[in-house]
Amino acid sequence: MALEVGDIDEALAFYDSLFAFELRGRGDTKAFIDMGDQFIALAETEAAGDTTDDARHFGLVVDDAATVERRLEALEIDQLDAPGLEFHDPWGNRVQIVDYEEIQFTKVDHVLEGMGLTDLEKTDDALEELREKGLAPDSSGE
Repeated sequence: MALEVGDIDEALAFYDSLFAFELRGRGDTKAFIDMGDQFIALAETEAAGDTTDDARHFGLVVDDAATVERRLEALEIDQLDAPGLEFHDPWGNRVQIVDYEEIQFTKVDHVLEGMGLTDLEKTDDALEELREKGLAPDSSGE
């Protein structure tokens, strides 16, 4: 995923205040960050922030959405009036936070282990969605 931002250093500081990430690389006008197994490219542009995007968004899957919500509150970043947890970054990019336990996809055991997240579980609703698609972790869905 690629996002336009007004300043690379400010963008790195902003996203670092909310999420743990690894800086994969950077240049004068670009930075590349890894958030778990998700990847974001940040590109500095003069037009970033000229408009706020209310129609499009990107979602980040996190292991603890409540922690992100507390950080947003502490940083006085307004949450959008939408179901779930959504906000705009300083450049108008709309961000949706999704808790891993609530989504219908799963990570294979070796990926969860590599990320240090072997204790993550799924909600009953997410397990039911997986069962309906024949993708539940086992026949009982548990």
